[in-house]
Amino acid sequence: TGPLFKYSDTWQLVINTGTTIITFLMVFLIQKSQNKDSKAIQLKLNELIAASRWASNRMVDIEDLTESELDVLHKYYQKLSDMSESDDDIHKSHSIDSAVDRQKEKNAKRSQRNKAIHDEEENI
Repeated sequence: TGPLFKYSDTWQLVINTGTTIITFLMVFLIQKSQNKDSKAIQLKLNELIAASRWASNRMVDIEDLTESELDVLHKYYQKLSDMSESDDDIHKSHSIDSAVDRQKEKNAKRSQRNKAIHDEEENI
């Protein structure tokens, strides 16, 4: 049809408009497909977390958290990574819940130690 329109500006406008519309529709189609795929992957990960004995169930559905809440979790996992690097056992698992439990134990011991020191100072 190019020779029919003698390659006029109308011909170029028709081709450009058609190409733009097709590209626009393809973007929506690809985006929908990627969103579905991403949701399926998130559901699979949630199932793995829920089924794992050592994983923290707090990680299920974290994709719904705000950006600042995700930043807090990211910093926490950086600390867990640092903890795991200092361990001798490379197979040892660290999770948020186990780290919180250990922190509570440490705080309780620290509190007992401080109380004992305070009691000794009072006796002196």
